[in-house]
Order: sequence, then C-alpha cells, then structure tokens
Amino acid sequence: MSAESTEERILSVLEEDAQASYAEIADRVEVSKPTVRKYIQRLEDEEVIVGYSADVDPKKLPGQSIALVGMDVDSGRYVEAVRELKEIAAIEKLYTSSGDHMLMAEVRAPDGDAVGDVIESTIKDIEGVTAAHPSFLQERLK
Repeated sequence: MSAESTEERILSVLEEDAQASYAEIADRVEVSKPTVRKYIQRLEDEEVIVGYSADVDPKKLPGQSIALVGMDVDSGRYVEAVRELKEIAAIEKLYTSSGDHMLMAEVRAPDGDAVGDVIESTIKDIEGVTAAHPSFLQERLK
C-alpha cells in the first residue's frame, strides 16, 4: 500500500476520473466502499472537493476558443473588480495568481474575435482592471 494517506489516494483517483464509482475508487485505493463514501462526504462538506467536471480538449470543441487571460487590478478596487469578473458568463474559471499577473481567467467564446470582444468591452471596462493579456490555448498535450 502507498505511503500516501487514504484521503490523498482518493483525491488522486478522483482527479484522474471524476466519474469513478465508489467501488472503483475502493479497489484502486484498497479500502472499503463505506470508507470511500465517508472520506468523499467529508471532503465535500469541508469544500476540499468543490465540484466534479469534465476535462475538455479545446481544439476538439467546434466553434469555441479558450484563452487564459492574465489580469492586473488596482489594489484599491480589487474586491469590487473580482466580484464583477465573477459575474461575466464567458469567464469559466477565475484564479488568484502569484505569477506575472494578479488574476488568471479562463475565457471561452465562439472564436478568437469574440474572446477579444470579451476582453476589450467587458473585462477592461471593469473599473480597476489595469491590464488583460490573453494566451489562446492551442493544443492539449496531456
């Protein structure tokens, strides 16, 4: 059995396959189904697991472009700007960042022009957003 904790092993299985059944997880982690159920329920209650999703290859989506957009925000307007960014339907995910930009957003739109429109006429119009730099996803490698 692995030196990883049961919790870490369960999370690892779920990260690989969010649709794995309790029985599949139990077999792979070498614990009982009730144990898996108990751990998953606790992890959901503690909001360690915040949802289940499909991992999508953007190049295989017809009529959709995905860009990661690095944004900088004036610190005096940070909270308000984040609230407004969370309300934009085209932003699928929004993260804080310690890299080149304060925030990173996953923006989805029908094509590159539409992503540009979201950036220019929606994101940059939010008071306090000082920069928005897109990187379009091209090919999924893993």
